[in-house]
Amino acid sequence: MKPADVRVPHARLLVATTAVIACAAILWLARGFTFYFDEWTVILPADSSWTVYLQPHNEHPAMLLRLIYAVLLNTVGMRSYIPYMAVLLALHATTVVLLFELVRRRAGDLIAIGAAVLLLVMGAAWENLLWAFQIGFVGSVACGLGALLASPPRGEVPPGSRSEARGGGGVQSGWLTALLLFASLMFSGIGLFFLIAAAVWLALTPERRGNLVWLAPVALALGAWYLAYGRSGAPPAPTSLAANVAVLPFYVVWGLGASVAGLIGEGGLVGPVLLLLALAALGFSWRRRRPDGFTVGIAAALLAFYLVLGLNRGQIGYQQSGSGRYVYEGAVFWLLLLADAARDLPWRGTWRPALIACVFLACFNSSVLLYAYSAAKTEQMLREAADLQALAAERGDPCLNPDASVDPLVMPQVTSPPAYYGAVDRYGDPAAGTPVVRGPDFKRARANLLKPGCP
Repeated sequence: MKPADVRVPHARLLVATTAVIACAAILWLARGFTFYFDEWTVILPADSSWTVYLQPHNEHPAMLLRLIYAVLLNTVGMRSYIPYMAVLLALHATTVVLLFELVRRRAGDLIAIGAAVLLLVMGAAWENLLWAFQIGFVGSVACGLGALLASPPRGEVPPGSRSEARGGGGVQSGWLTALLLFASLMFSGIGLFFLIAAAVWLALTPERRGNLVWLAPVALALGAWYLAYGRSGAPPAPTSLAANVAVLPFYVVWGLGASVAGLIGEGGLVGPVLLLLALAALGFSWRRRRPDGFTVGIAAALLAFYLVLGLNRGQIGYQQSGSGRYVYEGAVFWLLLLADAARDLPWRGTWRPALIACVFLACFNSSVLLYAYSAAKTEQMLREAADLQALAAERGDPCLNPDASVDPLVMPQVTSPPAYYGAVDRYGDPAAGTPVVRGPDFKRARANLLKPGCP
């Protein structure tokens, strides 16, 4: 007997309930958070016309991200950060459930549950779980997984699986796949890699190769947007293509290692070691069973993800590929790949408790890491609260510098107090809901806001 043969009663309900409970717990951990860093770029846009929705954020399309923030700002305003985190975590829970469904189709209930819980509490991907601005990346992953789930080519479902019994399972409409891929790209550029996965999958499946025509409009729309708007998204530092190519191998290897190590709540130098083990597991599995079009597509998307990142972000340093906001996407691809290999593991004797214990320990370690990151960010939010309270205290002060930057470290985008006050008048004051801070951070922020030499 193998793990792929195990049936878990009410598996879908179990995963969905666990996702809701875990996301509610994360929301509680984030109850003291407020708007931070890049979020101010969508709160204080320089352009007030409708074309602002087409403007890139660091070369990423961000239409749906901007739209969600616009809706929330004009309904709940800035007085509470909880609704923003709630949207992020709703998308994360959706991603977990969709990952479960996709893995379940190919590897059975048990492995799908394991993959879902590993992603659900993934502390190494903390940025995507503790920062509402990552609605863009998490939304892309959710829609991308939905697109892969929407069109399973026949002939690739494992014999005896529930999906086969239902005649392939899931919606197989080409237009739905294209629509979800388009939505994925409207959240962020992460959608590009799900487009690559779908294209390779269809291209390697002869009976569904004709469905590639549905992806053509998505690719054309992305190309047209990039030519019109995307190229204006400046990278965070001057780039040299030659220099980035030189660091690219290190960037890719480090990112691949960080994303697979993140599955068990680890990182750093553990990553390359676990990368070798993961590649060995895939190689052994592929030697026994030739990889199908889906597997090749996911592998191509995973590799393309870090290659494209390295070409655009290599100047920051190869270790940047291990950032939490990138570990999340890499981990999703790894889970899809490793699930196929795990379905052939034995499920008898001591193998059962050993495999369950490994998943439990990995989830526990990731949960502890996530809690640690949430505690660290809570401390960081105290500095942000001090900055917001300093802005509130200095409003109307004749010594206020209209071009001051209150805090280049956590609020570098807020370089115009009048623009900030305009947002406060429209959406509410975020400082009103924060604990009173009158320590060194508050004094430093006030000093930054005053004109030089003004008493």
